[in-house]
Amino acid sequence: MNHWRSAHPSERLPGFHAVVPAGGAGTRLWPLSRSARPKFLHDLTGTGRTLIQATWDRLVPLAGEDGMVVVTGSAHAVAVARQLPGLHDEDLVVEPAPRNSAAAIGLAAAVLARRDPEAVLGSFAADHVITDDDAFRTAVTEAVAAARDGWLVTIGIDPTGPSTGFGYVHPGEALDVRGAPSLRRVEQFVEKPDEATARAYVEAGWRWNAGMFVVRAQGLMDLLAEHEPALATGLQRIAAAWDGEDREEVLAATWPSLPSVPIDTAVAEPAAAQGRVAVVPGPFRWDDVGDWTSLGDLLASGLEQTVPAGDDAEGLRVLGDASKVVGNDATGVVVPNGGRLVVVAGIQDVVVVDTLDAVLVTTRERAQEVKHIVDILKREGRTDLV
Repeated sequence: MNHWRSAHPSERLPGFHAVVPAGGAGTRLWPLSRSARPKFLHDLTGTGRTLIQATWDRLVPLAGEDGMVVVTGSAHAVAVARQLPGLHDEDLVVEPAPRNSAAAIGLAAAVLARRDPEAVLGSFAADHVITDDDAFRTAVTEAVAAARDGWLVTIGIDPTGPSTGFGYVHPGEALDVRGAPSLRRVEQFVEKPDEATARAYVEAGWRWNAGMFVVRAQGLMDLLAEHEPALATGLQRIAAAWDGEDREEVLAATWPSLPSVPIDTAVAEPAAAQGRVAVVPGPFRWDDVGDWTSLGDLLASGLEQTVPAGDDAEGLRVLGDASKVVGNDATGVVVPNGGRLVVVAGIQDVVVVDTLDAVLVTTRERAQEVKHIVDILKREGRTDLV
């Protein structure tokens, strides 16, 4: 079912292309998220749509099916194509190997710029949760207007608190750009701060950096040529062959030599230092579902389809079949994917993830440490489990 078809046709933004990088293993959501089936291929909100499908539903009204581009690894290309039947074959960009976000987004930009020199692209991760589509569309519409005026634009999320898990954007002076009344110049980007610094940022009106960028495709290539010339040259070489018969040959010969660098450090941070980056506010609920604590918060906000089990007031938040969970005097998150009954009694803020070949039991407070478990399994050669 294509949920986007109920949207008004007038919402589509002419010349706008949505680029969806779909990579990463989501190791902090192990054992549900694995390298062979990462978190963006899962329904983590109980809505019946996986994260990448929800991203598609959110963006297609703005870009149209022919304006959607998904960049993913060869290991996930078949699953992505299966989950997104409306995605055109030529718009599924398959990376031979991970080369970080600047290469992934840059390749899409290089291909789009050759097809349409005036194209505007927006990059939006496949594994984020956004719960107010109307506010999201308003922010993207403003960002596209500013991008057409020559700006590299990021969408700064309204923070819900002083989080130490996200980077921050410092909004500066207001900018006068038609169609973008909320636009401000970016003073700087700052990586994940400590709690005291994060609190000061929030009090001063700073915003979370969600890694959403909107820019003219050719403009992004120009920035890459200025700040990462070797990467830009390689991407242009691949893009020149992309719609021809020698695509795979050129891709295989060029891709492994490309510099591996995040888009933030490749262009966003140096361009911001030059005063060339702007921000529009994102007044919507956003979460990158980075670990089991984040997922528990999402489920507690009412996104789950199932209901808690047990006699206690708050109960257990269940992602999956609630009939497989029994709780008594227990709170936390339970994922019953192993096919058996899961009973949790007398434990608070627990995380229990039951799968066919692995069971995770931890607390929400230590949910970030799950990544270390994955590292241990890799060192022990248990690639079958990661």
